[in-house]
Amino acid sequence: MFRLPTKLGLFLGLALALVQPAQAQMDPAPADPTLRPVLDEFGGVAGLTALMDDFMTILLDDPRMRPFFENADQVRIKRQLVEQFCVILGGDCTYSGRDMRSSHVGLGITRADFNALVEDLQIAMDRRGIPFRAQNKLLAKLAPMHREIVTE
Repeated sequence: MFRLPTKLGLFLGLALALVQPAQAQMDPAPADPTLRPVLDEFGGVAGLTALMDDFMTILLDDPRMRPFFENADQVRIKRQLVEQFCVILGGDCTYSGRDMRSSHVGLGITRADFNALVEDLQIAMDRRGIPFRAQNKLLAKLAPMHREIVTE
């Protein structure tokens, strides 16, 4: 199977963000019911929960990401990421978190920080055996959020 290099895949995802409607960029969990089969490829809510456990471990092991997460409410972050990803992937979940801009204000997140987080997410998805095509579908939905998250 052909796999785009991580940076090229991220670039393509961010390029897609440039053509998304403005309202979709403001929505912290833009639901896409057509992606329900992709949610199944992630293992449903249980699979997303396991993914977030792995993802948080990777984030805390990554010296680039540790400062953002080591003193944060990790349980809440993981729960809200499960909710958010579930909604995005057409699941029957409700996102209980705040919008992306207010959630990340004052954190000084750079483009490099955002890219590092995406790299760590890809590592977690690879370790869980999530198909590359399913990963790309999720990343394409998450990429537009960089405008709300990157503040530096």
